[in-house]
Amino acid sequence: MSTPAGAAHDGAAGAPGTGLGDANPLTPNAAPEGSAHDDDGRGESRNQRLDRNWQEMLQELRVMQTGIQILTGFLLTLPFQSRFTELDDVQVMAYLCLVCLSALITAMVLSAVNLHRVLFGLRVKDALVHHTGRIIRVTIAMVGLVLAGTAGLIFDLVVSRPAGLIVTGVLLVTVLLLWVAYPLAVRRRAVRNRT
Repeated sequence: MSTPAGAAHDGAAGAPGTGLGDANPLTPNAAPEGSAHDDDGRGESRNQRLDRNWQEMLQELRVMQTGIQILTGFLLTLPFQSRFTELDDVQVMAYLCLVCLSALITAMVLSAVNLHRVLFGLRVKDALVHHTGRIIRVTIAMVGLVLAGTAGLIFDLVVSRPAGLIVTGVLLVTVLLLWVAYPLAVRRRAVRNRT
């Protein structure tokens, strides 16, 4: 995914900070420009912060896009394997759900670019960054489901159904710990140490 042309010039106000230390000017009650909460020591204007946040979000989307392309490519090759005809109804349903989730994730990632195209030139980058932040959070959650589901399906096929269920559960818990609990703990500590 390439950086949309004009991304740094089309908007004015309000983007969620992607860094843990950033103020979040996307929220409706964000501090006005020039307040203590607006200055994080970078010396950038609100528009510059929005541009930086948008660029950081594009990098996050690129990483997700690469990962989901690999997973989707793997899933799409399965029907062409000789053992695919041996799948039972549960395995086929799990496989189809994973393919649909992968396609939906791809659509979500691309929707951020489409949103930029629709809002381009309207000077509403705050809305673009805010909604892209939401898209990224939902996409990350769906990627976690596809990761756990794909590993579970593989263990189901290679080892046994109970092994597949255990692996799916363990990976879901691991994803929750690494992607939710750990970042929130780091964020709390960083905010506490910042003051």
